[in-house]
Amino acid sequence: MYMFKYVLKRLGLMLMTFCIIMLMCFVLIKLLPIVVTVQIGQDANIIYGQLEARGYICNVVYDSATQLWSYDTVPILKQLGFYLQRIFQGDFGIGVSMAEYRNQPVWDIFMEKMPPTVLINIYSTLIGVPIGLGLGIFAALKKNKWQDQVISVFIILLISVPSIVLGLIVQYVFCFKLRWFPLTMNSGFNYFTWPMFRSMLPAVFSLCLGSIAGYARFTRAELTEVLTSEFMLLARTKGLTRGQATLRHALRNAMVPIFPMILSEFVLVLSGSLVIERMFSIPGVGRLYLDSITYQDYDFFMLLSGFYTLVGLLAGIVTDISYGFIDPRIRMGAR
Repeated sequence: MYMFKYVLKRLGLMLMTFCIIMLMCFVLIKLLPIVVTVQIGQDANIIYGQLEARGYICNVVYDSATQLWSYDTVPILKQLGFYLQRIFQGDFGIGVSMAEYRNQPVWDIFMEKMPPTVLINIYSTLIGVPIGLGLGIFAALKKNKWQDQVISVFIILLISVPSIVLGLIVQYVFCFKLRWFPLTMNSGFNYFTWPMFRSMLPAVFSLCLGSIAGYARFTRAELTEVLTSEFMLLARTKGLTRGQATLRHALRNAMVPIFPMILSEFVLVLSGSLVIERMFSIPGVGRLYLDSITYQDYDFFMLLSGFYTLVGLLAGIVTDISYGFIDPRIRMGAR
């Protein structure tokens, strides 16, 4: 009962937080001037007419003498009402400002860009979790020895270096010098073929290096603390070897705070990496989000902002709730 009440409370707070963040995003993006890019063969009159039809602007006038467009901005609250009305009808809008996605449904483009983002992050998690946990466990068992010192230096370097620098190193070493992988991801939709997987690996390595360092550092710290606990001394005095005591007791207790972090990583795989997707030309959600901000495409920006916000909030809830299921001593919501 306590857990059920706690989950309902957290979901309510999540919904309220989500609404506040989305309202802030809507107001801030609407305060910016509208940027319309017109390519050769496109009619600016049609584009401004679409903006007017969507309820963004009104009284559009073209001055042939100055070749400039003028318009009045619809009040933000009125625009918000139009937007919510369309959302409840299942209409997430169409592309207007970005020439590549103009007149295309926002939701369809979003679903088309989702698989690359999900795949590169799932691959990075599947690679990063076992390597990071393994390094952390090995460093904890070899505490203060040369192996621990080497792993600690490796972890500090990976944590200190930004992901964009790691991406550049991966591109230079593995793609340019060794030529093991292509510099950018292959085009197409055959995501589960070997050539496509091989082209994803540079981005996957760039993403998982930081995760490996985080897992290793956290695992080493938790396991080192558990190995020096009194119950571990009691287990050794009962006749268990060091390996048996570590496997049966130390690792199980150390995984209580580590496992929720892994769960949150699996939820956050949908969020992707904006910088890495841009560097390796991954046609995913992150790259689309950056383009929507650059060209101020309202409907794309709102949908993708809602997506990233919701993923972040869900990751926090999953992490908190998982503690109650992993450790029976924890009862969420109980006094």
